[in-house]
Amino acid sequence: MSLTIDMITIDTGDARKLAEFWTAALDTTIQNDWGEFIVLAPHAGTGPALGIQQVPDPTAGKNRIHFDSHVPDRKAEVARLVALGAREVAVHSVPGLVWSVLADPDGNEFCVGQAGEEL
Repeated sequence: MSLTIDMITIDTGDARKLAEFWTAALDTTIQNDWGEFIVLAPHAGTGPALGIQQVPDPTAGKNRIHFDSHVPDRKAEVARLVALGAREVAVHSVPGLVWSVLADPDGNEFCVGQAGEEL
């Protein structure tokens, strides 16, 4: 038997608001809605589902796990996500890869990278 990751869950103070951001950001839909726990359908039917779970107290400090995504046009995607409510935190690079660290409306960080891009 092997372990698989079927869903990644984000804690939040407002499940509905964060679900609205992530459905737009990932171009997906809500698969299940139980009010304080919402499951988003996997994008294009692949990968793990995304759970949005309302909790009574915020997480202090930086989240210890985050999403990485890669796109053909990092700058355009960052602009789109910022327009949806994200905020750009930093930009980093290594040879052959540039990525932006963003924060969703709840402050959860995630990265958007582009291979081959130069700063």
